[in-house]
Amino acid sequence: METRVAVMSIIVENPDSVKELNDLLHTFSQFVIGRMGIPYRDKNINIISVAVDAPQNDISSLSGKIGKLNGVSIKTAYSGVISGEQS
Repeated sequence: METRVAVMSIIVENPDSVKELNDLLHTFSQFVIGRMGIPYRDKNINIISVAVDAPQNDISSLSGKIGKLNGVSIKTAYSGVISGEQS
């Protein structure tokens, strides 16, 4: 199976969406390489960066589900690295 490496940049403006966000990330945890969260208390937001290595469809699915959460914004940057390719 081909996988891609990507970084998801997430900004959480609605603290009520944090549990749903964490539940989604837990559901896709098999693909998570690492995660960094920064609470920006002066602006009352959270900034989260999640590195993943997953099939394209799973990255798109997770990104889409996160983007539907109230008060949550997400952008995904993809690496050109594709693993699992057949030669």
